[in-house]
Amino acid sequence: MSASLQLRTQARYSLLAFWRNPAATFFTVALPLIMLLLFTSIFGNETLGDTGARLATFYVPGILALSVISDMFVATAIRLTFQRERRLLKRVRGTPLRPSVFLAGEMAAGLAVMVLMTVLVVGMGWIFFDVSLTVAGLPNLIVSLVIGAASFAALGLALTAVIPNENAAPAITNMIVLPLYFVSDVFIVSTDDTPRFVTLIGDIFPVKHLANALTESFNPFIDGTPMAWDHLAVVAGWGLFGVFAALRFFRWTPR
Repeated sequence: MSASLQLRTQARYSLLAFWRNPAATFFTVALPLIMLLLFTSIFGNETLGDTGARLATFYVPGILALSVISDMFVATAIRLTFQRERRLLKRVRGTPLRPSVFLAGEMAAGLAVMVLMTVLVVGMGWIFFDVSLTVAGLPNLIVSLVIGAASFAALGLALTAVIPNENAAPAITNMIVLPLYFVSDVFIVSTDDTPRFVTLIGDIFPVKHLANALTESFNPFIDGTPMAWDHLAVVAGWGLFGVFAALRFFRWTPR
């Protein structure tokens, strides 16, 4: 069997396993959409100045960042930890399927879910909350999603090395991302009154930079839509760190 066929088969299998897992489907697909509905219900969706843009224009990029991180980082770390602890990864090493093709298939399945979530979140924002995405914003949106997906997938692989067992996987992953959502312009957008230590924490980690890079694709107060290279450079830097850490510490067998 060729490598390309193995890749397609593994990606299809991973997608089927994802959709047959109600918990994974809810937290990865349904929860971001619920959060978008809650934000617009609690904080409103009034028009911003003379731009005609709605307040939800700044909710959608944050929820989109949450979707990418939930899919490519949280789900990847939890899924591969479960597979490692149940010795499924060890069995893969004993099959004709190359380990690199197996991991590529897992990532391809994650990318498919991310594309679906992008369509759902942006489509929901457009249909229900008058959030618009211009053609000029598409290049920055696509590049931000690609770099964000690759970087957080690498970080998810690296994180498995410090997760001791499958029971600890959900707790550790959510312990990392949930506080960062609150200081990274995902749930609450920082202002001039935000304490400096809060903004500093957000500036260090990649969550805020991904959310801000995605925001520039929708931001009605920016003339044109330049590429958010400053934010994307931080995300990519964390992604490279994840790659090196995964190459050094990722394990195929339990301790």
